[in-house]
Amino acid sequence: MTYFTTTDGTRLFYKDWGTGQPILFAHGWPLSSDAWDQQMLFFGQQGFRVIAHDRRSNGRSDQTWDGNNMDSYADDLAELIEALDLRDLVLVGHSTGGGEVSHYIGRHGTDRVAKVVLVGAVPPLMVQTDDNPDGTPLAAFDGIREGTAKNRSQFYYDLTIPFYGFNREGVSPNEGLRENFRRIGLQGGIKGQYDTIHEFSEVDYTADLQKIDRPTLIIHGDDDQIVPIKASAHKAAEIVPNATLKIYQGGSHGLAEIDADRFNADVLEFIRS
Repeated sequence: MTYFTTTDGTRLFYKDWGTGQPILFAHGWPLSSDAWDQQMLFFGQQGFRVIAHDRRSNGRSDQTWDGNNMDSYADDLAELIEALDLRDLVLVGHSTGGGEVSHYIGRHGTDRVAKVVLVGAVPPLMVQTDDNPDGTPLAAFDGIREGTAKNRSQFYYDLTIPFYGFNREGVSPNEGLRENFRRIGLQGGIKGQYDTIHEFSEVDYTADLQKIDRPTLIIHGDDDQIVPIKASAHKAAEIVPNATLKIYQGGSHGLAEIDADRFNADVLEFIRS
């Protein structure tokens, strides 16, 4: 078990495998580095150094009462990157991890970064406001808060249905994937996961996206029921200079797991281009 201790004393679990150009994967909510299993194996076998961490209060990292906010997540990431002295780095962020990657760049710049991949990512802003009418109503996030606070095990299991698109015609539910999602989610701490709901829904990452000055690939499913594409990827692609938007027709929020072969091939082509 490999751990790194941040300056505020929080222990973060991380995996660091292989050699070559480093790729760092930032996971979605309420998951951990285990969600990147298929990518870690594939890219490691392709000759890359692959790194993935459990965000504080998730997975095997310390469960903190305070500090479960995107500023801390981005700073934790910066400390880990510097401790491992990662350079020419490819940053890959899924969902909330896309906010983490973007906010890391917003706060710490791109000196160590070569390329960026955002998949099903929450930026620029998820919640519906007067200035963001395509966003998701706040009531939906209040429902996520209630489910997390009062019935977390069942809520996480039920969440897998829209997360992976198992409620769509022709898509067969994968019970092993559903149980694994719940297993990973329940490893984390309820307080941190509860706090993070605000961070992925109500934090505006527009200024962070504007600071991304490296080649960026944005991958999103047009049937993403968790982070709808209209308020996220379409807008992010307009904000990030020279970003490439790749849309998966019928793709779900969990496309990196459901359609791993295609996703891995697309990311590999982008990194090598």
